[in-house]
Amino acid sequence: MLMFSTFFTGLTLGLAIAAPVGPIGILCIRRTLTMGRWVGLVSGLGAATADGLYGCIAGFGLTAIADFLTEQAVGLRVFGGLFLCYLGVKTLLAKPAEPATASVENSQAGALSEVEIAATGPRSLLTAYGSTLLLTLTNPATIFSFAAIFAGLGMVESASDYGTSGVLVLGVFCGSALWWLLLSGTVSLLRTRLTTTHMRWLNRLSGIILLVFGIVALTVWPSNG
Repeated sequence: MLMFSTFFTGLTLGLAIAAPVGPIGILCIRRTLTMGRWVGLVSGLGAATADGLYGCIAGFGLTAIADFLTEQAVGLRVFGGLFLCYLGVKTLLAKPAEPATASVENSQAGALSEVEIAATGPRSLLTAYGSTLLLTLTNPATIFSFAAIFAGLGMVESASDYGTSGVLVLGVFCGSALWWLLLSGTVSLLRTRLTTTHMRWLNRLSGIILLVFGIVALTVWPSNG
């Protein structure tokens, strides 16, 4: 019963951490609309994996890794900001994808559309997963968020409590993954309503938002005081 309660706590935390719409959310929404639900879901799973890894570092008391990432925070922030700017410019210049039509979507129950089949090859899925994983990992401050939450809840009293830590981290990953599943599934329902013009404006809006996030990451630094 205690383990179930711990898992449920982690699940709730994972949902709460993943839900705020930031650059990863914008990226996953755009990929879902332009490339299909599976690309959007796999992109989200990359972010969920990063949350799980940072949760492990905080939950298992891996201070050496946490200290190393903290020391490299400036470099990671610059890399993440540049990567966001690159994604923003690439999105702005991208040609709008052909939207999935209702006839294709409904032609075979549960089947992928031609657009989704073309977009979800192994290389596309691997790239989608890896890019969001890398982008999420460039924010080492997430470690401190997990550490503060875990300590505040009193869920991890010591690094030796591996059982509790493991169940809690598993819950965090599952909660984060559940959010991306819900988001990609919900957004994919809008694909049949979008025209090429909508796709073009989606690219512009998404590109601008990603570019702004990148510029903020490169120019606005947290206070040390």
